[in-house]
Order: sequence, then structure tokens, then C-alpha cells
Amino acid sequence: MFYKFVPLLAPLNNPVAPEPIRQNVEKVVNWVTWIGMMVCILGIIIAGSMMAIGQRRGEGGEHASRLGWVIAGCIVIGAASGIVNAFLA
Repeated sequence: MFYKFVPLLAPLNNPVAPEPIRQNVEKVVNWVTWIGMMVCILGIIIAGSMMAIGQRRGEGGEHASRLGWVIAGCIVIGAASGIVNAFLA
């Protein structure tokens, strides 16, 4: 059954969009990826700072879970940009 979907997984030899549109889409995707990564870095810094401050009050565990969510967001952003780049290639 899987062999029916193999042509769908193959890269396109002829891109669907014209070259100027494709370049503009790539530019937007690159900018959004960089902005998303900068937000993730800022989120990790903020979560680490809150962990350091909350440790004195005994709230380190809450902020550690917040750090886990930030890292999960980084993984989602990294995977999304890879998937989009695979479709554009």
C-alpha cells in the first residue's frame, strides 16, 4: 500500500511557482525562522533568569517546566522550518 504514495514523496523537478515568487517566499520563511529562533533564545534566557530568582523562594520547579515548554517550542520551530525548506527545495 505504501508504494502508492512514493511519487508524492519525490522532489518536484519543475517548481510550481515562478522563480521571483519562490525567492520571495524563501525570504519570508527565512525571516520568520530567524525571528522565531530569536524569540526562543530570549525565552530560554527569561526562563533561566526566572529559575535563578525563583530558587530562593522555592519555586524552581515551576520555572523548570516553563523552560521545558520553551525548549519544546524551539523544537517545533526548528522542525517547521525544515519541513518548509524541504518543500521549497
